[in-house]
Amino acid sequence: MDKTKWPAISGLVAGTFLLTRSVPTTFAFDKPVHTSIVVLASCAAAIIGLSRLLPQDGGRSHKGQEYDALPMGDIGQPENSRASSPSPGDVRYPSSLRQLRMLFLALVLAICLRVEALREVLANTQCAGLSWEPLIPFALALLDYRAVQRRGMRAAPDDPDASVYDALEERLLRAPYSYALAAGLLGMGGLLTTALTTSPKSTSICAASLPYGWVVPVLQHVGTVLDLFIAFCIGQLLHQQEGRGARGVSLRFISVAWALLFSAVSLLSVGVVYYVVSKDDRKGILTIPALYFWSVLRFDALSCFTAICTVITIFHIGTMSTSMIVTFASVSSITTAYAWNNHHPFPSMHANLAFIALGMVLLGFATYFHIEASEDKASSSTVTFSKVPSWFYFLLLSLFAVRAGIWATRHTTVSYHPIDMLIYEAQLQHEAYISQTTASKNLTDAVRVYKDRYSRHPPPGFQHWYEYATARNSVVIDEYDSIYQNLLPFHALSAQTIRQRTWDMTSNPWNDAAGLSVRNGEVAISPNVMPTHRWMLDGLVDMIGHFAQHLPDMDLAFNLNDECRVAVPFEKIEPMRAIGRGSLLLNTVPKNEFSERRDEQWQPVPDPPNAQTPLKELSFQRTFYDFGSVGCPPHSSARTQRIWDVNGICMSCSAPQSLGAFLANWTTAADICHQPDLANLHGLYLSPAAFKGARDLYPIFSQSKAHGFNDILYPSAWNYIDKARYDPSDDHPDVPFAEKNSTLFWRGATSEGVSPGMGQWRGMMRQRFVHLANNINSSGPPQTLLLPRGQHSLAYTQLPVSELTTLMSTDVHVVDFIARCGGRDCPQQAHEFAPLVPPTDFQDHWQHKYLLDLDGAGFSGRFLPFLHSHSLPFKAALFREWWDDRVTPWHHFVPLDIRGQGLWATLAYFAGLDGIVNGRHVKVAAHDVEGERIAERGRNWANQVLRKEDMEIYFFRLLLEWGRLTDDKRDEIGFDVDTG
Repeated sequence: MDKTKWPAISGLVAGTFLLTRSVPTTFAFDKPVHTSIVVLASCAAAIIGLSRLLPQDGGRSHKGQEYDALPMGDIGQPENSRASSPSPGDVRYPSSLRQLRMLFLALVLAICLRVEALREVLANTQCAGLSWEPLIPFALALLDYRAVQRRGMRAAPDDPDASVYDALEERLLRAPYSYALAAGLLGMGGLLTTALTTSPKSTSICAASLPYGWVVPVLQHVGTVLDLFIAFCIGQLLHQQEGRGARGVSLRFISVAWALLFSAVSLLSVGVVYYVVSKDDRKGILTIPALYFWSVLRFDALSCFTAICTVITIFHIGTMSTSMIVTFASVSSITTAYAWNNHHPFPSMHANLAFIALGMVLLGFATYFHIEASEDKASSSTVTFSKVPSWFYFLLLSLFAVRAGIWATRHTTVSYHPIDMLIYEAQLQHEAYISQTTASKNLTDAVRVYKDRYSRHPPPGFQHWYEYATARNSVVIDEYDSIYQNLLPFHALSAQTIRQRTWDMTSNPWNDAAGLSVRNGEVAISPNVMPTHRWMLDGLVDMIGHFAQHLPDMDLAFNLNDECRVAVPFEKIEPMRAIGRGSLLLNTVPKNEFSERRDEQWQPVPDPPNAQTPLKELSFQRTFYDFGSVGCPPHSSARTQRIWDVNGICMSCSAPQSLGAFLANWTTAADICHQPDLANLHGLYLSPAAFKGARDLYPIFSQSKAHGFNDILYPSAWNYIDKARYDPSDDHPDVPFAEKNSTLFWRGATSEGVSPGMGQWRGMMRQRFVHLANNINSSGPPQTLLLPRGQHSLAYTQLPVSELTTLMSTDVHVVDFIARCGGRDCPQQAHEFAPLVPPTDFQDHWQHKYLLDLDGAGFSGRFLPFLHSHSLPFKAALFREWWDDRVTPWHHFVPLDIRGQGLWATLAYFAGLDGIVNGRHVKVAAHDVEGERIAERGRNWANQVLRKEDMEIYFFRLLLEWGRLTDDKRDEIGFDVDTG
């Protein structure tokens, strides 16, 4: 058994490190009770199997198994005058059968309660506070001190040559409180280090109107106490004095295993009872997603390995020493990884405190084992080191050097404001866009550029499109990459398959897909269209009618829902895109006309309707892993990770598109593949109102879509028929920017998704931004601002929302009723966002400088009117629209991260602030010139490229391309100057 000591300790360190790194992104916590049952049962089986492999000599002899720091019988004993450590006969472990039964049952109960506490905390992690887990070694040391304090100071050998420092060291090492002092240093240092290296609070709502704000932290602390008690009980079971030799050692391990197994059985029994009683949750209890299954297998294997190493380590060196190793390994791995990944000024961090905390952790850990090694070996055999080796100190010094180097190279200030650079870069980006999109001066140039960009001939009728576009003074002639990307995978489907799948969508009204038919230059609406969506179809008929005479006969399927619909897995869609890229038609002489009798190739919509559907419905359910992320590469974070802890911002998720607290890359921000945390941050993924999706490539035209979906984007009829109109008047004037109220303004409904009673609203973007912009019962998390530090530098500073609302003006509110909710979520939202305000006239927006634009269930129909105004739009969005590559963030509007972490810092840049911040007067000048310049650039550019005429031009070109794709002779047709 002695030979297993150092392999077990090494395995414990490795297992702790791997668990610490894997826990934040595991799917195992999606079903904490299921996972706990599996892990407990597996660990029990593994330990039972281990007990059969124990050496026949019984490990340590009875003579050596003397003291494990926490003898049960000694706690609370009166003091006596003995000065030496207790001998085997002095220490009273739970040796009676009655004591063992009580200890066993207490351990089972503690484990079951710990699982329940964990379940409650995981369900509301946005309200979690700082964990007290690093203090467990200190608590064990206090128990040890209470157990052995009757011994007083251990006698030290007389050494006449010892110096004062040697005497002081000897006194400290032999003091009964020495363990508590070392463990206290480690614990307090661990707490401080963890607090300093925790990600900034996310905007997920810890509702002030609900009790979770205090319940969850209490449950966290209860969980820590239970962990302490569980560790204590396991230590007692492993060091019981029942039995001798190999049988005795085996029984100790088996007693722990049976406790784990009984806990698993108890949890399973409660789960069965809950399944019988609660009919509403039965589906969730029995549904085991594949991602969860494989994640649990990996988590279970790692947990069992770590558990085996833990019990062996406790057997050899005791509970307190084991807890010191686990705490040090976990704190070191968490904080070092965080420091390595976050070396920029954002998020803010106190470097001096970080150094102090690091020193406390290392000093406490080193001191503990130095004290332990000085123990009288005749009275204690559970020490880790008989003499602390030099490599141990070298390892700690190396770790200190690495960590100190990371902190020393970390920037704490910036010499310029990131928004200044972002505005400058945006200007260069926009100029490059203009040079690309206006290269063609005539039809011949346009055809040449088209062939160079897309490696194929333009579609038939391209000359009519060019004439149409130039007659309407279109600025954009060459840049239509979004159409190319949208249609690229459809080249892998035959024209007949596309036509059939169009019929599959429009022939069943349940699919929520309406059909439009183009025949002989006329546009007609297919039957079975819901009256509530008739306006959409009428608007499309009006738009297409301007150029329908140049279109071939075709049927089109339009998505009637706000949510996007088609998400083909990456493994299928990428080969389809490769086929599209390989469809090179430049070596042929195209025929500049579509095939004849195309009308006969499209099936009419049947009456009665078709009852079959290719769609899967996930309304009111999570969609991120079934649909949202399937378009990402298999090894991407969105496919392999689950960010279950919504309490903090996922810094690794936001870093690729961020410059400090500010959104720097709008395109990268749309890519969800590196952002698994978005599963918890938008109604589309949390609980969409109407989600009927396909995992095969179906031809659905949608007004907007999120990354990874394969819907075909088209200009929305909402904007074309002015459902939200920019229409200032004498009663609602759009005054110059300088004369507007310096206020961030938003009005809207909770229509992003449905919160049917399980609290999904606390993660939805609209609710989060409303909560973030208001001091709701002082419950909002602190926000980071970039404020002056000295004369020529800026530093990030955290301020409470209650202080920010007095320094800057916001008017961001939910209108007078809570929409799309059910059960308790309706009154809870109404209470949280009270007072709800009445709706305002849309034209009231123009009196405010800063207009906040947020997604609803789909795209926001307000953004284009906002762009046409003299106000400055702030936009946060998951969805992208047809115009996305035409408008440049930081040049035409102000982009915001969907997480919301840069909202207040961005507003502070443009609006400025003047007040007392952290006890000192701070004045940040408003950047009105930059704000007005962006607002006017956006307005002028929208009047050039986002007109109704531009919508028609885009749609015209899209439908010409679609006409070619649905033609059986698509490889033979096209336009060329020589044949046109």
